[in-house]
Amino acid sequence: MELQQFQKHILQGIPSILPEVKIYEEKINHAPKRKAILNADEKKLAIQNALRYFEPKLHTVLATEFLNELDTYGRIYMYRFRPDYKIYARPILDYPHQSIQAAAIMHMLSNNLDYAVAQHPHELITYGGNGSVFQNWAQYLLTMQYLAIMTDEQTLVLYSGHAMGLFPSHKDAPRVVVTNGMMIPNYSKPDDWEKFNALGVTQYGQMTAGSFMYIGPQGIIHGTCITVMNAARKVQHVNGNSENGLLFVTCGLGGMSGAQPKAAKIAGLVSVTAEINPKAVKTRHTQGWVDEVFENLDLLIPRIKTAQANKEAVSIAYQGNVVDLWERLVKENMKVDIGSDQSSLHNPWAGGYYPVGLSLQESNEMMAANPDKFKVHVQETLVKHINAVNTLHANGMYFFDYGNAFLLEVGRAGGDVYKNEKALYGGHVGATFKYNSYVQDILGPICFDYGFGPFRWVCTSANENDLRKTDEIALSVLEEIYKTAPDEIKQQLNDNIIWIRDAMKNNLVVGSQARILYADSEGRVKIAEAINKAIANKEISAPIVLGRDHHDVSGTDSPYRETSNIYDGSKFTADMAVQNFVGDSFRGATWISLHNGGGVGWGEVINGGFGLVLDGSADADRRLKSMLFWDVNNGIARRAWARNKEANFAIKREMERTPNLKVTLANLVDEDILKNLF
Repeated sequence: MELQQFQKHILQGIPSILPEVKIYEEKINHAPKRKAILNADEKKLAIQNALRYFEPKLHTVLATEFLNELDTYGRIYMYRFRPDYKIYARPILDYPHQSIQAAAIMHMLSNNLDYAVAQHPHELITYGGNGSVFQNWAQYLLTMQYLAIMTDEQTLVLYSGHAMGLFPSHKDAPRVVVTNGMMIPNYSKPDDWEKFNALGVTQYGQMTAGSFMYIGPQGIIHGTCITVMNAARKVQHVNGNSENGLLFVTCGLGGMSGAQPKAAKIAGLVSVTAEINPKAVKTRHTQGWVDEVFENLDLLIPRIKTAQANKEAVSIAYQGNVVDLWERLVKENMKVDIGSDQSSLHNPWAGGYYPVGLSLQESNEMMAANPDKFKVHVQETLVKHINAVNTLHANGMYFFDYGNAFLLEVGRAGGDVYKNEKALYGGHVGATFKYNSYVQDILGPICFDYGFGPFRWVCTSANENDLRKTDEIALSVLEEIYKTAPDEIKQQLNDNIIWIRDAMKNNLVVGSQARILYADSEGRVKIAEAINKAIANKEISAPIVLGRDHHDVSGTDSPYRETSNIYDGSKFTADMAVQNFVGDSFRGATWISLHNGGGVGWGEVINGGFGLVLDGSADADRRLKSMLFWDVNNGIARRAWARNKEANFAIKREMERTPNLKVTLANLVDEDILKNLF
């Protein structure tokens, strides 16, 4: 399609003349059918809700069509309105626009729906099985049209994918404010999502799907590398072995979990990642994130043994059910050094976890036709899963929960996963699991408490040369910071220097020209400042978008993941994430987002994020210094108040460097005083 025609389609928005019906493309990785949860009256309401996007003259035809979609797929996606042009992160000036900031958002949004990036692109799902950019194609068309016509004196408001409209604002206001899945607390259970999403009134935006900040599996890979490397260091410290040749076994090759094999190879490990979906396996193998694929355990086991013996750095995929793999490893009495799981257990009943003994197709059919029976199969499999993990752990395997609600759902299934007391409903307040999460053991004390988190940037030129230049800038900044850094953060800085130095060599880009880099407040501000200067000096050809994963120092309140290493009881509160969202909005963010759900599931987490466009201006310099500082130090202050010693060190150091920062510090209590009370 010609550029001019593409721009015309964007400006058209929702067409007044019906486009041709789209053929359902079997080769595309589609979302599974959702269970039937609406009664007859609610189905009428869902269709009425969908039809309000269209002129009345189209209602008769579309009403029948939308009912068919609802009955066939469990949702109304409006497939007919999926555009004919290819959706990907085009160079920023290809998008029709009156605001360059809005054009940057179109670039980011489009990347989330790129076939090479999105898990279920035709259902507008980027990752995690249900992490949606929009609920339907009308919402996409309307949002793109609004972004194309808006000015820097307007703000676009998005309610769970629905563009409520353009409202007058001002140049310092965010161009877009996004909320996803914000429910009244009593209506935030998994079946509430099924119902209200089917009605077309809310969506599960995951973290970076509904906030337009997803950058493919690279978005999680640096954090995965840090996690896997430090897990290997823990094993090496205990056993005295070399990190090379250690065996890492896990599950998942989807949008986020697909980073695991690449990260493990960078860390020098032998990794085996199970994945039941052949399309996901093919994607990661084709992209080079998986080296070898096996479907037969009889062939896989000797290959693993050879790789271990030769201390290879190799990533292997097992196309099959992860429990079959775990049970075979137990039967073979294999030495597994590190274990985890990254199946989408935030979404266990709708395609996030597949039971053993059923094919992918059988599971997809059962979850829609007989959801109660499917749930029984899933929970029986979870018990088998943890039994195999427990056996290998008893033989020396280090296992960690990867923040995907694995331990939570195993506990709810009745599995042997509790260390001592078992909480009401399983896995809630008071539960202590046998295994720590990766945040408790690694990312929390090593990274988040010191302010290190998944900073990222995207080159809106779509030009690899711009990305290479930003890598050089970031490397130079980190090397300079390292010279005067305290010993407490030198290992983190050194790991990050190696990461950014080798980033191009590791071939990390899938989709947009983006980079992920764990950095603290000082690093983020100085890197952003240097990139903005490079844009002003024409060393970089187009604006750069700054952002981060919501999975960060301050962005997410999630008691079984991001805030799992907070032990003062406040990990079940959500003040930090909400304060972060609000604070970013008036400190210079180009767009902001706040979500219910993400990672561990609907009703289990509140998280937020931002995007900030650098255009080389003095105004961008002012914004980045104010916003990035707050975006990190808010979380460090909260973690310090929770008595985390690393965070206490970091916030005291920041107050010494920043006179205007005054943070309330916690006074520590002598344990003997407390003991004498009881």
